[in-house]
Amino acid sequence: MNFLKGKLIIIGGSVDKGSFSSNPDKLPQNLRFFEKGILRRISVESSKGNLSRVEIITTASSIPIEVGAEYVEAFKTLGILDTGVLDIRTREDANAPENLERLRKADIVMFTGGDQLRLTSIFGGTDFHHLLLDKYVNEHFVISGTSAGAAASSNNMIYQGSSSEALLKGAVQITGGLGFINNVIIDTHFVQRGRIGRLLYACASNPINLGIGLGEDTGLLITNGHNMEAIGSGLVILVDGTHMKHTNITTVQMGEPVSIENLVVHVMAFGDHFDLKSKKMTFRPLKAHMEG
Repeated sequence: MNFLKGKLIIIGGSVDKGSFSSNPDKLPQNLRFFEKGILRRISVESSKGNLSRVEIITTASSIPIEVGAEYVEAFKTLGILDTGVLDIRTREDANAPENLERLRKADIVMFTGGDQLRLTSIFGGTDFHHLLLDKYVNEHFVISGTSAGAAASSNNMIYQGSSSEALLKGAVQITGGLGFINNVIIDTHFVQRGRIGRLLYACASNPINLGIGLGEDTGLLITNGHNMEAIGSGLVILVDGTHMKHTNITTVQMGEPVSIENLVVHVMAFGDHFDLKSKKMTFRPLKAHMEG
């Protein structure tokens, strides 16, 4: 993609939103709307601010009604009142004229967590998907996603793979994503679930892809398809395979360990920037750290 008017915000998640109860009293205090600070940033990045029309897309979740209601309430507490839930569960729903019309009127879409394979299998190649891409390129439009919604945002997507066995050949499964950003592969709940092996394997199998590991309560704001800014309270881990010297991934048998030489790892915290084109990282200014 060349110049993009739209913005992409990907979030590492906290716990599976599909497991949340619609009764907030049943949620641990530290897990209630873990994206709250990032949700505020989403509205700030929209050209219409709190007057934005937001559509929550709950397709990835196993309990879409409950999850949708939680996000509507979360945005409401931030003063964003024009919020709805697009309950799309089939490819027929994704091609339905009424859902396309709602997308045309939206300023922000928010993909919730759950199963990223549901997102790609239901949306991939539909009229809804094509309209999303068109709005993202040509309008001041914000696409955001947490957990599964973040993982599905790239052109390549991890959809399966044990953290403990990730560096065994064949243990990590990769398929096509929704393609809002190219030449990256995204993993979520990254630090907390020890998923570094999955990302190392994914980068070794195709080093053109920058690996992005999003910690919980952490995200990236991506503008023009390549300018990345870390937001939220945790860490973003980047794995750059373009300087990789060697891997045995093509010579070992399925299930055998994979060796990799010379992957480069970067760690981003709040306010740090990374340029996907130049592969250069810029740290948050010291003054900004001191001022909070």
